[in-house]
Amino acid sequence: MTILIEQAELSTMAEAHQESINTDEKMRNELVLDGGFPLPKPISEHGFMAPQINSYGHSFRNYYGESARQKSVEELYQLQHTNQTYEFAKKMRGEYGKLNKVEMGIWECCELLEGIVDASDPDLEESQIQHAFQSAEAARKDYPNQDWLHLTALIHDLGKVLLLPNFGELPQWAVVGDSFPLGCAFHEANTHHKYFEDNPDNNNPDYNTKNGVYAQGCGLDNVMMSWGHDEYMYLVAKGNSNNLPPVALFIIRYHSFHPLYQTGAYKHLYSEEDVENLKWLDIFHKYDLYSKSNVLIDVEKVKPYYISLIDKYFPPKLKW
Repeated sequence: MTILIEQAELSTMAEAHQESINTDEKMRNELVLDGGFPLPKPISEHGFMAPQINSYGHSFRNYYGESARQKSVEELYQLQHTNQTYEFAKKMRGEYGKLNKVEMGIWECCELLEGIVDASDPDLEESQIQHAFQSAEAARKDYPNQDWLHLTALIHDLGKVLLLPNFGELPQWAVVGDSFPLGCAFHEANTHHKYFEDNPDNNNPDYNTKNGVYAQGCGLDNVMMSWGHDEYMYLVAKGNSNNLPPVALFIIRYHSFHPLYQTGAYKHLYSEEDVENLKWLDIFHKYDLYSKSNVLIDVEKVKPYYISLIDKYFPPKLKW
């Protein structure tokens, strides 16, 4: 969709020049919905400062240490890399894309995160509702005027309800952990890459080449991603009416695809739109990855603000 701004006829060159200045100023402070937009700079004087170490006193996303937590995380990745195949993801996407599990509102789903802990996360053992609010509040500090970003941060992990009985009670390896493309060769930038050796797709000539089943530059929207909470929440947001900008759905869908914005892996699959959306995803990952802390958010205190955003961008009930 392209947004066209209808302008009144300008009678003089001076007026045209002033209109151009005003338009430029407006674009510096607003999000343009179709990609190619300038990124606003954080305007808060008291922005979010990413810590250097996680709640365990270690560096963030350290998957190769000797702690018991890191060992259990590695075991989860072994299961994930062995079992996430093209056909598995296609099947799950078809089943859950029907959105026939539950009908409920966004806030109801947020409350379900209270009992969920992400077994793939080496940085935090708090419930996922705390992670949701820590991410959202961090984004809010840096971009107080981009309320869509605050809400996107709040809901980005709602797909983890797949771990609960009403949503199929899927194993952790089918819900959490980094996401990655299927149908083409597994890039070495993926976490614990060695465990792809036992994935059936790794020995399938249709899937184990650089491009695999895809054309170069096909765009990530045409790529089958590993199944998990990212893809599920993307399907929910896309399958229900909402007022979020398209880049918000891009963030939800690819926020766990860490090689995408950390190493530039899979560039041969990007479209021009992907490249533009990556600018926002790169901003978002700071709040997703580095806001994790044992300093908890007072949910009741900030709840009214996020309820107002939910009402602004989503209907009262959604199909899940």
